[in-house]
Amino acid sequence: MSDTAAPATTKKDWTSDQEVRWCPGCGDYSILTAVQMLMPELGVKRESTVFVSGIGCSSRFPYYMNTYGMHSIHGRAPAIASGLAVARPDLDVWVITGDGDSLSIGGNHLIHALRRNVNLNIILFNNQIYGLTKGQYSPTSEVGKITKSTPFGSLDRPFNPISLAIGAEATFVARTHDMDRKHMMATFRRAWEHKGAAFVEVYQNCNVFNDGAFEKILAKDARPTNLIPLEHGQPIRFGPEGEKGLTRGPDGELRVADVADVGEDALVVHDEKRQDPSLAFALSRVATGPYEPTPIGVFRAIDAPDYGSAVQRQLLDAQEKKGPGDLESLLTSASTWTVSGNGTNGAGGPSDSID
Repeated sequence: MSDTAAPATTKKDWTSDQEVRWCPGCGDYSILTAVQMLMPELGVKRESTVFVSGIGCSSRFPYYMNTYGMHSIHGRAPAIASGLAVARPDLDVWVITGDGDSLSIGGNHLIHALRRNVNLNIILFNNQIYGLTKGQYSPTSEVGKITKSTPFGSLDRPFNPISLAIGAEATFVARTHDMDRKHMMATFRRAWEHKGAAFVEVYQNCNVFNDGAFEKILAKDARPTNLIPLEHGQPIRFGPEGEKGLTRGPDGELRVADVADVGEDALVVHDEKRQDPSLAFALSRVATGPYEPTPIGVFRAIDAPDYGSAVQRQLLDAQEKKGPGDLESLLTSASTWTVSGNGTNGAGGPSDSID
């Protein structure tokens, strides 16, 4: 980015003049407010910030941010954002997506952006439903989910977005929810501070087509009992009085236990910086769904070379060793063929051709 300091801004500066068109009561409003309030705190420039989205309710997001942005095509936001982030490393590039957009048609683009460690902030709004197209089941909907497209109940096993991101070797993986603005802002800040691919899942309520999907863990009186806060370097414990904790069984599986029964020393200590992703993955599997104690916070945050920087170094190294590139030499190098109608190629050997 430019060396000149960004001018002080307020939430109003980051809010566009577009009418917000989400259903009244949608959790998207809360996420939007959290981002608009965070941006002034980051001290960044609006002209150096870009939001790229795909298709879905969440993907209206760029319209409501007074920054550069692109409402792209279904599932392709990570691909478009990757190109932008690599070509313009001076920009802050955010990807806004939903569980249908990024985990169905866009699944391939998402996992490759994560494995390459492209310098992106990817926020996935997970409401476990297709909201824009009026209530079909999504890749995160639970088995047996009755929707307009599954009148007898869904037979598909759902994706666990955190498990998927960790399996793709994402270097930053976190979860937050739309009922806690402070936690969202802190999590988004951590994602922005991370160099590389940062993936944040947000439990987001769709109050029209899937209302209350996360109520068992996110209702105000349920949070102390059913949210497991992850704090780096601290034993993993939860409950109104911290009476519950996570232990590792002889089979390596993490289990909920009473601290009074097992003792403080038996609790797993969270290590988000551990290079081996096995602990982070085990944490992502503690809950089988958002109706039992569920970890929340940063699962993994490790340092690794980001893709854009590696590309820039490779280009500079090549230029220093070989000088300016020669496009004609590139196009005629290695394996090339001349296709003709006489059944031979340019080397005189047999070749398939079309007359």
